[in-house]
Amino acid sequence: MDGGPDGVRTRRLLRPVAAGAAARRSGRPGRCRAEEAVSAPHSNAHVLTCPTRWSDVDENGHINNARLVSYVQEGIYDLFCHHKVAVRESLFPSGFLIARHEIDYLEQLHHQPEPLLVRLTVERLGRSSAHVVVNVCRDPLTYMRARTVVVARDRESGRSRKLSQSERRFLSAFVPGEAVEATASAPSQRVPVSASRSPLPSSALRARRRCRASAR
Repeated sequence: MDGGPDGVRTRRLLRPVAAGAAARRSGRPGRCRAEEAVSAPHSNAHVLTCPTRWSDVDENGHINNARLVSYVQEGIYDLFCHHKVAVRESLFPSGFLIARHEIDYLEQLHHQPEPLLVRLTVERLGRSSAHVVVNVCRDPLTYMRARTVVVARDRESGRSRKLSQSERRFLSAFVPGEAVEATASAPSQRVPVSASRSPLPSSALRARRRCRASAR
C-alpha cells in the first residue's frame, strides 16, 4: 500500500477490487457479469458490466484504444457463449468468427471505480452472420461504438456456416423493437409473376422494334 501523498487515492481505487474478490468468494458474479434487468430504452439489449483496470491506462492518461476493443470482444463472447439461452440450447457449438470490426471512438475513457456497460444489439441477420452493434458506455456517455460482423463457425471446415433456426431465433431477440417493426411492415421486394405487367402481344413488340429502328 502506498503511504505517500497518493495513498488515499490508491486505497480508494483498490476498493472495487476488494469488493470483486468478496463477490467471488460469496458465489456472486465476478469481474464481468451480464445484467439481468435492463432499462426500458434498451430492453432488447444484452448488457455486460466490466470494470476498467489501472493497467489499461496508457501514457496519455486514458484507457488505451486496443483495450476498448477487448471490451467489445468480451461482450460478444458473453452473448454467444455465456447467455443462458445459448448454453441451454447448445447454440454455436463450434464457436464463431469475427469477420469485421468498424469502430468509432467517441469520448476519452478514464479509469474510474464505476464499471462500464457493454451494451449489444443485433442490427441485422444474414445467412451465416449477425451484424452486432456494441456500445461501451457509462450512462449517459458512450465512449465507443463498434459494428461487428460475427459469423457462425463450422467445426469440420473451420469456415462459416449457415445459422440454424434456433440461433436465428435467439439472435432475433436482440434486434431493437423499432427495427423489428420496420422489418415486419416493410413490403416484400419480390414481385410475383402474376402481379407484374402482362406481356405485350408479339405484334405490338414487332411494332415497337420498328419504331426504335426508325428513330435511329
